[in-house]
Amino acid sequence: MTIAKNLDKILSQIPSSVRLIAVTKKKSVAAIKEAYDYGIRDFAESRVQEALLKQEDLQEYEDICWHFIGHIQTNKAKKILENFHWIHSVDSLKLAEHLDKLAMKNSISPRVFLQVKLLPDPNKYGWEAVELFQDLPTLESLKNLKIEGLMTILPLGLSEYECLDTFDKTKETAIRITQESSLRLKELSMGMSNDYLLAVQKGSTMIRLGTVIFGERD
Repeated sequence: MTIAKNLDKILSQIPSSVRLIAVTKKKSVAAIKEAYDYGIRDFAESRVQEALLKQEDLQEYEDICWHFIGHIQTNKAKKILENFHWIHSVDSLKLAEHLDKLAMKNSISPRVFLQVKLLPDPNKYGWEAVELFQDLPTLESLKNLKIEGLMTILPLGLSEYECLDTFDKTKETAIRITQESSLRLKELSMGMSNDYLLAVQKGSTMIRLGTVIFGERD
C-alpha cells in the first residue's frame, strides 16, 4: 500500500472534524513530502534533533504545522518552544512551570496539551487524575501557555473495552476541568495507529498516526 492509499483509507474512516497528525519519527523527508502532496499539513516528531534536521530540509513548506509528542527534557525545552506549533507532552507541573517561564522570556504563547495517565503504566509519563486536580490552581496561573486540552497514550495490551473506557475517562476529565477551573479544554489528543478508531468514537479531536500511514519504522 502506498502512503496515499493508506491515507485514503484512514480519512474514509474518520469525521472531517478530526485532525490527522502524521507521526514521522524515523521516517524520511521524502515520506513527509509524499504525505504533504496528499494534503496532510500536520506532522509530529518526538526527538528534537531529528525534527530540526527535517524542518531545515522542509523550510519551503511554510504551511506545515509541527507537533512535538515526545518526553521533554528541560535542556531541550527552549528549542521545542521555538520550533513547534503544538506541544502534546506537557507531563508534569514542574515542566509546565518551566515552559511558562521560557515562553514569557521569548514572548511566545505555545499551544499545549496536558499529558494524563489514567491507568498505571511505568513506561508512560503524565499526570494521574488526583494529582492533576491538585495542580489545577497552579496551572490556571500560568499565563504564557495556551492549555488547549488533554493528551493520553494507553498502556499496551488493553482490551477494546478498556481502551474505550480509558478514552471516555480522559474526555470526562477534560469536561470536569473545564467546569471546575478557568481552563477551557476543547481538544483531546487521543488515538494512535492501533486504537485511533476507538479514540474517535470517544471524542478525540486529534489522532497521532505513524505506522498505519508510513508502515513499520526501519
